[in-house]
Amino acid sequence: MPCDAKILRQVPLFATMDEDELEILAAQVEVKSFAARQRIYKIGTPADRAYVMVSGAVRVTTIDEDKQEVVVDQPGHGEFFGFASMLEQTNHQTEATATEDTVCIEVDHGDILALIQRKPHAAMDMLKVLGRQYHAAQQLIRLRAMRHPNDIVEEHATFAERLADSVASFGGSWTFIIIFLTFMVMYSGVNVVLRSRAWDPYPFILLNLFLSALAAIQAPVIMMSQNRQDKKDRLRGELDYDVNRRAHSEIQGLAAKLNVVGERLGDIEELLRTSASRTSS
Repeated sequence: MPCDAKILRQVPLFATMDEDELEILAAQVEVKSFAARQRIYKIGTPADRAYVMVSGAVRVTTIDEDKQEVVVDQPGHGEFFGFASMLEQTNHQTEATATEDTVCIEVDHGDILALIQRKPHAAMDMLKVLGRQYHAAQQLIRLRAMRHPNDIVEEHATFAERLADSVASFGGSWTFIIIFLTFMVMYSGVNVVLRSRAWDPYPFILLNLFLSALAAIQAPVIMMSQNRQDKKDRLRGELDYDVNRRAHSEIQGLAAKLNVVGERLGDIEELLRTSASRTSS
């Protein structure tokens, strides 16, 4: 339906325009109403028009490489959506769906050109909207492009922490056990054979001191390595929680879509019954 200049006045992008400019723009654009769950446009369709939010709520989504639906934007009052594709005159890269009863202003390429010619600073307002959407997309990429937790932990590890991991890894290996047992047997055997000339005769007090010092040093080093492993486990747990939460959200979305499909099928069935009863009568 035709647009009222008063509606345009409530849109921040057009609020600075004078009455004559509002009247001209109102004669060019149209006001569109969308019901809840109604699709405004879908991915791959020609982007002939863009939309400005007046009231209601819209969810703009896309599909990632994992075939998962990703929310790209939820435009607020006075914000554009579908604007970039309309300017490029390419197919839509996203899909817009009204999540409740929504009123939008439908704008085409010629309307924007006429607006910029009459009100050049309106272009800066639209660039601000595009900038916000660009930053939101960048934030989305940063959140979704998660790195492997081990890589993140290793990147921030200090030299002491890496050394502790190496000591713990070597101390828990068969190589260490074999070397240590060989050293113990040789040390004890040499001191037994030397008898009175031994530097550490039985009961090997010097060896006990050495083993106590080794245990005292090795224990905190192993604990440092265990603390690092706890960090890795905690990070993996957080990532698992995020994955489970996303899966839960996807399942809820599928359930909601199935409910909508069931309702639509019920409506179609009711229409068919009504049509059949009228035909028979």
